[in-house]
Amino acid sequence: MQVESLAAEGDAVAHDADGLTLFIPYGVPGDRLRVRVEERHPRWARARIVEVLEPSPERVEARCPLFGRCGGCAWQNVAYGAQLEAKRRLVRDALERIGHLEGVAVEATLPSPSPWRYRNKASVPLARGPEGGLEAGFYRRGTHEVIPFAGCVAEHPLIDRVVESFLEVARERGLEGYDERSGSGLLRHLVVRVAPRAGRALAAVVVAAREWPEGPEVARELMHRVPELEGVLASAHPRPGNAVWGEREWLLAGRGELEEALEVPGWGRLRFRVAARSFFQVNEPQAESLYALALEGAGIGPGDRVVDLYTGVGTLALFAALRAREVTGIEEVPAAVEDARRNAERNGLGRVRFLVGKAEALLPRLVARGERADVVLLDPPRKGAAPEVLAAIRRAAPRRVVYVSCNPATLARDLAGLAEAAAEGAAYRVERVAPVDLFPQTAHVEAVAWLERGG
Repeated sequence: MQVESLAAEGDAVAHDADGLTLFIPYGVPGDRLRVRVEERHPRWARARIVEVLEPSPERVEARCPLFGRCGGCAWQNVAYGAQLEAKRRLVRDALERIGHLEGVAVEATLPSPSPWRYRNKASVPLARGPEGGLEAGFYRRGTHEVIPFAGCVAEHPLIDRVVESFLEVARERGLEGYDERSGSGLLRHLVVRVAPRAGRALAAVVVAAREWPEGPEVARELMHRVPELEGVLASAHPRPGNAVWGEREWLLAGRGELEEALEVPGWGRLRFRVAARSFFQVNEPQAESLYALALEGAGIGPGDRVVDLYTGVGTLALFAALRAREVTGIEEVPAAVEDARRNAERNGLGRVRFLVGKAEALLPRLVARGERADVVLLDPPRKGAAPEVLAAIRRAAPRRVVYVSCNPATLARDLAGLAEAAAEGAAYRVERVAPVDLFPQTAHVEAVAWLERGG
């Protein structure tokens, strides 16, 4: 059978002679394959490749020796140009099928400056090996089985050095990885964040204990072996569960944060405090391009009031504050709001305020008491914006809305909600949508959509 396309979850899509839709991991559009169905449903099935009868012209050799076992990069065997086109199609198809938005211009996907070694943060699972001891790697797709690795072609090289050195220190001290089945062992995760421009790093060790007396010695030795490390933290995660982070963090050695700069073309350069748990884009050069797209399309002027929903550590809000009359950022995570406020102080920006709370609660309240917005920016999580948020935007009736999305399906749903006519509030016209590739070698796609208030 012939592979037709790539799906949003990363699998290839084909149809058998009866029209049944097949989802095939690691297939490439244009491949002729022999497959075996392993999971059948009334309208679709999952299959695995038995033999590549005729490879697609877009099929390339994967760079990682763990490709097909590690669950991280499902598209390493797809030529980069074909990845970009697939992401454009995923966004366009979602707008048409889910949002029923016809005729919206979907631009070519903006390529990443580098499709390799772009990630500045990694959460590396630590586990007990078959013979005991300690292993580090990533999970096999769809499981919690750790596939050991000796480096990752998607990560900044400094991350690999920190992981390798940590394993050396931990093994020398006989520290064991965590076993999910028995609940025994100490080390659960190693989280490493890099500030690429500064060439500095921060590490956090997640342990299956409330205290770690040996931690400061381990941290000091790790910092000795990796001089670029600014600091090492510990996170206590003594309970069962799949979350990476534990119930509290404390500093073992050095400093507990990094400082990084972002430079958005045409807007300027800002400095940001970045902690181990802070939300910050993992592909910084491409994030700068994404922010430039979003902000230029917003058309922010010196008299404008801007509201930034799901503001995180305030990145978009702070750049908007370089030009706007005033900016309000809304974020439900208190620690992120504290970071945002400190980032505003660090950059000397006084025309911005950050409010703690859910966007669906705070925005309707602001609108009800008469606060207006000329421009609304929103960058929601994968589940998209709550209906109350969309309704409040329409009542506020800003002239422009800029929606930054990490999920084409919820983007399409929310754009349709803003575009439909209603008795109360403004309706919006979707001008254009630009996919942006922040995560090369994966199916994840970001997109920026620009909306203009209708007449």
